[in-house]
Amino acid sequence: MTQTQSLPILVGLDELTRLVTSRRGLYVRWSRGPHHDLPETASTDDLTGVRLPGLSANCLDIEAWWAQRPAHVWVARRLYDYCHLPRVKDPRARPWLLQGHEAARGPDNEPLVVDVEPLGWIADPVIDDARRIITGLADNWGPLSRNAN
Repeated sequence: MTQTQSLPILVGLDELTRLVTSRRGLYVRWSRGPHHDLPETASTDDLTGVRLPGLSANCLDIEAWWAQRPAHVWVARRLYDYCHLPRVKDPRARPWLLQGHEAARGPDNEPLVVDVEPLGWIADPVIDDARRIITGLADNWGPLSRNAN
């Protein structure tokens, strides 16, 4: 990790994968960052405007069913699933790593995290690596998207 604005920057997918395989309770959140999200630590449901009991985030913990599959592919998938958010929701949204505890589930079944400890920004090259790994797989899948036709 390199340091910037008092929050480290994770510059490689391997670096992030090592963190994910060495501890639990890590999440990625796509937003303007902890300086914007904290101290409130609550998201709002975009559809209804309801205030949620935690920050919506994507859990990076590797599930047991993933078994002996490559950890970096798991991490890449978790990053890739929401890499469309800066394009479709907020161009200022960037991925950042946090540790916390799941307090509830949001309306899209996403974890709502409390006791948030920001750990670092996830650099663009990490997302680029994730995109390359996932698009290079045999199956045709894409990031979650809510664009209406």
